Amino acid sequence: MSESQQAGTLPASKNPGKLCSGKVADVRNVWETLRSEAARVAEEELTLRHLVDDVILSRETLAAALGARLARRLAREDMQRGVMEPLLTGVFEGHPHIVHSASRDLLAMFERDPACFSPLEPLLFFKGFLALTTYRVSHQLWQDDRRWLALYFQSLASETFAVDIHPAARIGCGILLDHATSFVVGETAIIEDDVSILHEVTLGGTGKATGDRHPIIRSGVLLGAGAKILGRVEIGTGAKVGAGSVVLNDVAPHKTVAGVPAIVVGVTSGEMPAIEMNQSLDGGFQI
Repeated sequence: MSESQQAGTLPASKNPGKLCSGKVADVRNVWETLRSEAARVAEEELTLRHLVDDVILSRETLAAALGARLARRLAREDMQRGVMEPLLTGVFEGHPHIVHSASRDLLAMFERDPACFSPLEPLLFFKGFLALTTYRVSHQLWQDDRRWLALYFQSLASETFAVDIHPAARIGCGILLDHATSFVVGETAIIEDDVSILHEVTLGGTGKATGDRHPIIRSGVLLGAGAKILGRVEIGTGAKVGAGSVVLNDVAPHKTVAGVPAIVVGVTSGEMPAIEMNQSLDGGFQI
């Protein structure tokens, strides 16, 4: 059996993918929850009152709150907050789908991460959420042919959050980017909806090839910490990649792969490993 067969391969699909095509987040309800939680924090922890007032309680919309939070984290001498915040808020207000995507991401982190007790936590503290939201801004700027500015925000996210996502990459909604440090995504990568990704994952190329050269990650996939997925390979719907694995071939839907190079070690125990966050190889070994 070849390595390609061992990995449970299938032809890489030209299907553009499910990108923000699932359930619709109720942005109003998310915003009301964030405001309620922020008011509680301001009451219970006086030292954080200025932060939650500036980011949440003094704002009228989630778009404004996202602009304020990112500006607080990303502003510097190159672009001070007085310039950056209106720019960011304008992108969010002008493109409501980005706010919807951010709402789905907040809910994904709250629902899947047992260490997260409120959707407010990712907005205030989780660099995975903040890096992903910065990517969503840079992606919109890239689509608007403001490529220099898009690359500037990519650089800021890399320096600030240790997360490097090319602005041209295509990422869906409901993404859990847990811990996030050293997450790298190449220019032509596609990540569908409802994917969970741990730290030190790379979605990279294999050399100097041009064109579509980065991975496709289908919905429901769970990528373990340190997984390296290289080339235009497809990780099928509901598949699972073990920590530290190097994937060079396509992975069929609902297969679990692990190792260097990765081979099939089992069939996933559930339909959507990303949602269940069952971080085990299906033979019982931890990933």
